[in-house]
Amino acid sequence: MLTNNNKQCALTIDVEDYFHVSAFENIVKRGDWAQLEHRVERNTDRVLELLAEHEAKATFFVLGWVAQKYPQLVTRIVSHGHELASHGYYHQRLTGLTREQAKKDIGESKTLLEDISGNEVLGYRAPSFSINEDNLWVIDVLQELGFKYSSSTYPVKHDLYGTPSWPRKAYKTAQGILEIPMSTLRFGNVNFPIAGGGYFRLLPLWLSLASINAFLKRENMPYVFYFHPWEIDPEQPRFASAPIKSKFRHYSNLAKMENKLINLLSQHRWRSLSDIYL
Repeated sequence: MLTNNNKQCALTIDVEDYFHVSAFENIVKRGDWAQLEHRVERNTDRVLELLAEHEAKATFFVLGWVAQKYPQLVTRIVSHGHELASHGYYHQRLTGLTREQAKKDIGESKTLLEDISGNEVLGYRAPSFSINEDNLWVIDVLQELGFKYSSSTYPVKHDLYGTPSWPRKAYKTAQGILEIPMSTLRFGNVNFPIAGGGYFRLLPLWLSLASINAFLKRENMPYVFYFHPWEIDPEQPRFASAPIKSKFRHYSNLAKMENKLINLLSQHRWRSLSDIYL
């Protein structure tokens, strides 16, 4: 049964395969991607089924590499009434790119997604939430490329990303780009991550649901959740050579994720970012 029905909840999905993740970037070379088993199409189709069953709409941040390999998947996302947005082309963290490299990666992804779908792509999410104080020029690039919004910051402390001092609420940059941060629950001077991803998969379901409900009760802003299609795929190939911490983060509770997601989808009315913010 739906709860907090008067509150706005945005569902976002980062469409990438299990070997694209930043945790494995040092052990999986881009030149090897084509030879690996691809599971992103089947996993994303399962996500589309779940969303249809719960009458949920979402924003799909699709990698350009995935769109090029599976253009029919992009078409299906749009035909199901979801928003199509960019996750860049090669899942390269912006912290490791020059301005020219970033513009090429983001721009080629946007153009490809628009060519396949016939729709304008308004939104962008940086891989691993990699916009921070050191690369604010990315916002200029997004403006130059015609984006209307970004959902690329997570105001928490994390070893791979995080802008804990940045706003928790959506805001417009000087360039006119709307930045939509991932949701956090604030206690004292600390922001706790409650926007999904690995935290949702690793933590007990009751704690995640309680945190989301506390956010919806306390905050005067929409709630934003995200996950990846590979997170509902416990049968995915394993990288034995990955660091222990990376394997723990990536493989823990994969078998439980689909049921946890079904529970979450039944709790609230889910909409896309553009539907809520634009």
